[in-house]
Amino acid sequence: MESYPSFPKIPRLRRRAVITEKIDGTNGLVAVAALGAGDDDGSVAVTWSAATGSSIVTRGGILWEVRAGSRNRWLTPDNDNYGFAAWVRDHAVSLSELGSGHHYGEWWGQGIQRGYGLSERRFSLFNASRWRELDADLADDRIPAPSACGVVPVICQGIYADALVDEALEYLRIGGSDAAPGWMRPEGVVVYHTQAKTSFKALLEHDDLPKGATAQAVA
Repeated sequence: MESYPSFPKIPRLRRRAVITEKIDGTNGLVAVAALGAGDDDGSVAVTWSAATGSSIVTRGGILWEVRAGSRNRWLTPDNDNYGFAAWVRDHAVSLSELGSGHHYGEWWGQGIQRGYGLSERRFSLFNASRWRELDADLADDRIPAPSACGVVPVICQGIYADALVDEALEYLRIGGSDAAPGWMRPEGVVVYHTQAKTSFKALLEHDDLPKGATAQAVA
């Protein structure tokens, strides 16, 4: 007999929310896996495996596999998405410091969506509750991100309310992007609801339009 299909618990709405800037780029995934013990002589080494489309990093006596993905597929430098896989390969040692897991973020900058007036591309981790910028002025309980990575900027946090979201949007509307200071057309915010463990987005422009129509309107 099948197990009873119990109704899931409903999260409470008025719980802590973390609001970050939504960066207009393309989704990137850095997958890191510990493969087992490696040479423990203190050296760091990296090799590229064309067979698996991943880098194998020896660091701290452990073999780490580092692999790139987009929103819906694995990437390689020969089958890439705006050069993200090539960047992950070139920064595999630093990215292995993320530890085992799937680490999602935004790959953004020159030639990608809004571009933000940048002459380079950057990778910003989404999980701002876990990671903070390596050179952040104020230390807290979050982990400093590896040197290759950024972190999406936290605009504000507190008990969820529409007013909190409106405050974050108005902050960006007036002051421009925190991710790229001086860029005055930020996209919007992402609201992470800590009890529901899910994210929602709110845009500064055309928030009422579906995704495809929003892209056309911005263009």
